[in-house]
Amino acid sequence: HNVNRMSEDHANAERLATGLAGIAEIAVLNQATNMVFVKLPEAHTASLQSALAAKGISIIAGPKCRLVTHLDVNGRDIDTAVAAFKDYFKRNAIKGAA
Repeated sequence: HNVNRMSEDHANAERLATGLAGIAEIAVLNQATNMVFVKLPEAHTASLQSALAAKGISIIAGPKCRLVTHLDVNGRDIDTAVAAFKDYFKRNAIKGAA
């Protein structure tokens, strides 16, 4: 199952973790293989999920969630996703966040 592609998926997950770590409202808990585990502000999970869906990014948002890279995700998609997270939190600033 696309074994040759696994290193690219792992690199994309690392890229995603690095990008999300630059967003004050997101805590990157761990990055392992092609998965990134994050903590999101609970009050924003539903609206974040909707905002990302409107940009074609599919997540199941919860206070703690797992984001997974795979065959259908490339580096450009990672950059688009990180930008969408940044845009969401810029538009929906949380009081007290840096």
